[in-house]
Amino acid sequence: MCGIVGYVGAKPCAPILIEGLKRLEYRGYDSAGLAVLNGQIQLRRSVGKLSNLEALLTESPLQGTTGVGHTRWATHGRPSESNAHPHIVQDVAVVHNGIFENHLELRKKLNNQGIQMASDTDTEIVAHLIHQARQESNLSLFDAVRKALGHIHGSYALAVVSSAEPQTIVIAK
Repeated sequence: MCGIVGYVGAKPCAPILIEGLKRLEYRGYDSAGLAVLNGQIQLRRSVGKLSNLEALLTESPLQGTTGVGHTRWATHGRPSESNAHPHIVQDVAVVHNGIFENHLELRKKLNNQGIQMASDTDTEIVAHLIHQARQESNLSLFDAVRKALGHIHGSYALAVVSSAEPQTIVIAK
């Protein structure tokens, strides 16, 4: 099972996100990651137990007061750092639980537009769709997520942040 946490506030968010993921640790997972905003999106992901992500954060801390975290149980793509969430496209980071049933069709469409995927996940696809919506129509993050999800079929929950709107987390189910 995947776990999703998010935080917007005045306190440093990485410790809060880690604590939230620890509370979800009873669920099975194969990787974990955080995306924290600090002018730009900072990303840390690791394979295996949450303690691996904590060790990475000790070596390379994240600073910022807005972010999302995720523990992943692989449905699309093998357990690996490149398939771990969050997935980032330019100024957009996405964490996701569920399955986008039309991910192969959407992947093919994006590939035909010259977009190269960095992962084997369906989650990266929605990150590209949100980024495209923001660029094409200069939409707010909320409206870009809404537009992107108009192309998605399936069952899902997701959280999205953008360095362009650092005090916002958009969630959808």
